[in-house]
Amino acid sequence: TVESTTTTQPPATTTTTAATPLPPLAMTSPSFEEGQTIPARFTCEGPDVNPQLEIVGLPVGTVSLVMILNDPDAPVGVWDHWVEYDIDAEPGDYSIPAASGQIGIEGLNSWNLPGYGGPCPPEGQEHRYFFTVYALNARLDLPAEIDSDGVRTAMEGKIVAEVQLMGLFAR
Repeated sequence: TVESTTTTQPPATTTTTAATPLPPLAMTSPSFEEGQTIPARFTCEGPDVNPQLEIVGLPVGTVSLVMILNDPDAPVGVWDHWVEYDIDAEPGDYSIPAASGQIGIEGLNSWNLPGYGGPCPPEGQEHRYFFTVYALNARLDLPAEIDSDGVRTAMEGKIVAEVQLMGLFAR
């Protein structure tokens, strides 16, 4: 008799060293869709509170966030409605609840007031409102109630990523 010997080799393994790509940075709101009407609740026609915002995919290196809401269609030029900075954040996802009030250090909006001032265009006009979140690799450590120009200057060279959500509103 002849004995048969079968040698089994372990299967070849392939190791992938490439990093899994991160999802792109995105921002949505359950309150309104990109390019759609912002509900009155979040404007001067209602309680004038901020909408809920969901930020997904903050990149590695994110230490803090800056939030600026502005209206580029204002008769006097760009009008800032909300300026907050040194918002504590880490890489990953971040949620800003509706009617959250202060979420970081409040800067001054174009009314020269701290906090959120919702969309409020002149009667009969529809304006665009841009909610922009900047992911920074550092805190700004600025004095409270600085305006958006001061915040923008301070964040130069610290921006890791940015994302924007645009809504419309008319009265």
